[in-house]
Amino acid sequence: MQTLNIAAYKFVSLDELAERQEAVRQELAQHGIKGTVLLAEEGINLFLAGPADRIHAFLSWLRRDTRFADLEVKESWSSAQPFRKLRVLVKREIIRMDHPAIQPAAGRAPAVDAATLKRWLDAGHDDTGQPVVTLDTRNAFEADVGTFKNAIDWRISKFTEFPQALLAHQEELQGKTVVSFCTGGIRCEKAAIFMREAGVANVYQLDGGILKYFEETGHAHYEGACFVFDERRALDPALKPQVDAGTANA
Repeated sequence: MQTLNIAAYKFVSLDELAERQEAVRQELAQHGIKGTVLLAEEGINLFLAGPADRIHAFLSWLRRDTRFADLEVKESWSSAQPFRKLRVLVKREIIRMDHPAIQPAAGRAPAVDAATLKRWLDAGHDDTGQPVVTLDTRNAFEADVGTFKNAIDWRISKFTEFPQALLAHQEELQGKTVVSFCTGGIRCEKAAIFMREAGVANVYQLDGGILKYFEETGHAHYEGACFVFDERRALDPALKPQVDAGTANA
């Protein structure tokens, strides 16, 4: 039986985190679903896997809360369960940046969808004629598995290093349209907001990240595979597990 893998996040104000943590854990355990759910006052972030009917049952339960009614989910399939256990954790942030003033729930940075980014990269510029660059907001080891061709990569080792890296390299972004990207959208969303507040004029996030880009456009302008934090290690542009993440080629 094929295993359905889902990734999703939403920046939304949450309270009563301990009670929510226990309710989510019980619902997932009841369905035999494994993976990780992070909860924080700023929202939810989840990577889960299990039989498709049980995953869909959990999502239906979660979406009964109107705050999650529009939760967007990225799906992929695997022949085996890629997670060893279930973890539901309460954190200070669902993706740590250590800049509490950055509050995506208060308003998102502008986003471009996969088709628009592909069209811009095909042309080499955006709809106004301004040069387009992609900016990898992931860790260096993730970028080594695969990234967009000619992407800017500041070789950070953890996301909390991104703000300082931006301040050190901000000048190279001037006069360009910058599209930040990451695996599923959560890091590039925070990064885009930080860059706009730091004064980078033309910044977008890639809506849904690399996984959504693969789903909608395939491997155009992307070299390699996409690193994922489970036992699959990396997904190719067809969203299938990459046999050897270290030598992945699109």
